[in-house]
Amino acid sequence: MELTNYLKFVGDWFLGPGLAIILILILMLVAVKASKLLAERLFKRAAENRDEEYKKRADTLSSVIGYVLRITIFIVGLMLILGELGIEVGPIIAAAGIIGLAVGFGAQSLVKDVISGFFILLQDQIRVGDVVQIAGKGGLVEHVNLKMTILRDLAGNVHYVPNGTIDVVTNMTKDYSRFVFNIGVAYREDVDEVMKVITEIDESLRNDPDFGDDILEPLEILGVDEFADSAVIIKARTKTKPIKQWRIGREFNRRMKKVFDEKNIEIPFPHVTLYAGEDKTGKAPAMPISMSKIESDS
Repeated sequence: MELTNYLKFVGDWFLGPGLAIILILILMLVAVKASKLLAERLFKRAAENRDEEYKKRADTLSSVIGYVLRITIFIVGLMLILGELGIEVGPIIAAAGIIGLAVGFGAQSLVKDVISGFFILLQDQIRVGDVVQIAGKGGLVEHVNLKMTILRDLAGNVHYVPNGTIDVVTNMTKDYSRFVFNIGVAYREDVDEVMKVITEIDESLRNDPDFGDDILEPLEILGVDEFADSAVIIKARTKTKPIKQWRIGREFNRRMKKVFDEKNIEIPFPHVTLYAGEDKTGKAPAMPISMSKIESDS
């Protein structure tokens, strides 16, 4: 008799609250999948026929909104399941508020991360696909949420940076990028001639279909920037599409080396000039120099 009553109780529970809980779990899984697809498609459609910068921001917001929706669905589903189990939700919510306040004091770093992440996203400082330097680390932004920013550097290392530790953001690919050239030539060279050659190299690069689309403006030659120990430094810069500056800079340097060799323009290596000095009569002290040949045993 007791076994029959137990089986009847289990059967009634599965047909009542148990079935409802199973349906809630299924709906939660469906809602999580749907929220992810909805966020991706919504922002993907909004980014159609827009520039690359708009697409970066759309991808970032899609990731963050999808994350918030999943958390919301989980919380709502948990409350519904507790209700089906006959547990009063009201007192739990009140207790959760008090516990949350207490935890908030003990988890100030977490709160700081979330608040910092919110303002970073609101001000559009960092987007997925940007190359940034934050908290002493640099790399390509692979993921951003309210808690942390994930970077991957050139060597493939992944850096997890809590948003609360970010005080300065250096974004090297926001809207456009620049590559700065410090071109050293020998003191004997005519700097005006060198600047003309540099302009010709830039023109040929912009006319190349493989590179021209990534260059936004002609090369800007800022002029003679420094008289260094072994070279005259000419500073110039080029403006490119975001994250294309290193590709253009490397190709420009390759072509510049070839053209300088063809035109016999010297790119000097560091050297030292020895000066013995002179006295008041214009005579220099003797500087004996001897050279010896080292013979190897063979």
